Amino acid sequence: MRSGLGSAQEIGPRFGPMRYGIDVAQQRVTWDELVDRVQFAERLGFEGVWGFDHFQPMYGDGPGECFEGMTTLAALAGQTSTIRLGLLVTGITYRHPSVFVVEAVTVDHASHGRLDLALGNAWFDAEHTALGIPFPSTGDRFDLLEDGLEIITRLMTGEKVSYEGHRVSLQDAQVRPLPVQRPHPPIWIGGQGPKRTLPLVARYADAWHCYGTPESLATASARIDELAEQAGRDPKSIVRSGSLSLSDVSVDEIEQTAGEWAEAGWDHLICGWPGEGRDRLEEVATRLGLDT
Repeated sequence: MRSGLGSAQEIGPRFGPMRYGIDVAQQRVTWDELVDRVQFAERLGFEGVWGFDHFQPMYGDGPGECFEGMTTLAALAGQTSTIRLGLLVTGITYRHPSVFVVEAVTVDHASHGRLDLALGNAWFDAEHTALGIPFPSTGDRFDLLEDGLEIITRLMTGEKVSYEGHRVSLQDAQVRPLPVQRPHPPIWIGGQGPKRTLPLVARYADAWHCYGTPESLATASARIDELAEQAGRDPKSIVRSGSLSLSDVSVDEIEQTAGEWAEAGWDHLICGWPGEGRDRLEEVATRLGLDT
């Protein structure tokens, strides 16, 4: 059930200057180190900083630090002033959609309108099992994701909402205050599944993020264009975002790869925190012109 509220907000024209985010997935680092990384990225001129949405480390051996995503963003809002904040991506299984809306509006206000909402249908079944979090089938998770997207876009209007969903329903629900960003913080959707993900991107997303190369993602990107037009949206209003590795390659290669993404018409690249550390990040930021 589409709400009829109109198309999602445009967060940037396609085919414009490339913009860059940095992934600082908050695992196996102390809180002070995490804050230091985020503030360093802000000083270098990165547009956004991205954490991840997990409760246990995904990589490495044994237990380690892992900070909850939404509360991390709320705390980082008070430690930063310009950089945008998001999780890549928020798992729809971890929070009731209505609770997630209230959390998101809170972070949007705490950051004075710097929140990006990236959503996916979750995948880390071992984490769900270990922590006792239900992990529905793939189809059920996509139903829940569709419900979540509908609930987010409707509840953030501030009006009373009744909604009969696939997995979640609302009855005269209302959330205030309104978000700082209207009609809602930019919605990002990750993935490239042709049956469920891409149609949701075309209907709801302000930005689409996917792992791959410009060549491997060309078919999916073209399909989003087709589906967006069918939904009455301008395909160019959906930002295309890819990933850029900064580790184990030369800065020349990083610059060349970024140029290839730009030439293919992509708008945004999210960089992984380099294993080489801050000096590499600063060198890349200078080469890519982030500080200009």
